[in-house]
Amino acid sequence: MEDMKEFVAYSRKLLRILNKLENALENKEYEKALEMVRELKEDTQKDIEA
Repeated sequence: MEDMKEFVAYSRKLLRILNKLENALENKEYEKALEMVRELKEDTQKDIEA
């Protein structure tokens, strides 16, 4: 049951980041979008290694 709560929390965080990423791309803020993708990749890698 705890795993499901963690998954839901991760999914909510991911959705928030994806929404921000979408907005950055719509506004042609490519450097900001690239930075967000890199941060997401880094966070995901850390979660995998934990």
